[in-house]
Amino acid sequence: MSITFQDIKNNREVQTYLQKGNDALGVIGFTEHGFAHAGICAATAADILQTLGYDERTITLARIAGYMHDIGNCINREDHAQTGAVMAFQILTRMGMPPEDIAEVICAIGNHDEHTGSAVTPITAALILADKSDVRRSRVRTSSTVATDIHDRVNYAVYTSSLTIGPQKGELILSLKIDTAISAVMDYFEIFLTRMMMCRKAAEFLKLNFQLQINDTRLL
Repeated sequence: MSITFQDIKNNREVQTYLQKGNDALGVIGFTEHGFAHAGICAATAADILQTLGYDERTITLARIAGYMHDIGNCINREDHAQTGAVMAFQILTRMGMPPEDIAEVICAIGNHDEHTGSAVTPITAALILADKSDVRRSRVRTSSTVATDIHDRVNYAVYTSSLTIGPQKGELILSLKIDTAISAVMDYFEIFLTRMMMCRKAAEFLKLNFQLQINDTRLL
C-alpha cells in the first residue's frame, strides 16, 4: 500500500503525539518541537534529496521521516529518537506501509539525535541536516527567557537562516544572520558545535562539503 505524506499529516496518532510531545517539552523549557518544526524538517529533507536527484519514493520517505521524527518526545526527551522510531514502526505498520519503506523511515528517526545517531542512509543524512539547521526566532516560546536561557537566546537572535546546495552541487551551506546585540556568535558554537559536526558528517555521506556561514563569515 502506498502511503502518502498527506496521509501522515492527517493521521490522528501522529498529530496527537506531536502535539503532546511539544507540550511536554514546553513545560521543561525546550524550544518549539511541534507542527512547525515537523513541517520544516519534512520540507527541507525532501528538498535536499530532490536537489541531489534522488527518486520520488526516497524523497517521499524523507518527507515522512522529517514530519514524524520527534513523536517520541511525548514519552520522554531522553532517547526520544529510539522511542519515536518504535512508535513510527507501529503506526506505519497499521497504515499498511511496506516493510522496506518502514525500515527507511524508522532508521532515519532512530538516528537523528546527535548523541546517539549517525548518517547511515541518504534519508537519515537529509533528516539530520534538516533537523539541526532549523534555528529561528519563532522556535522560542517566550521572549522572557532570552536573557537567562542560552538556547532561547541563540534561537531568538537568528533573524534569517537558509540551507542551500551550491550551484555545482558540491557544497551544502547553512547561512545564518544573527543579531549580535542579542547573542554572541560564540554562544551559537557553545550549544550547537556537536550538531554542526553531525551535519558535516551527514553532508559527507551525501558527498557534500558542509559550510557554516554566520553574518556572511564562513566559520566551518
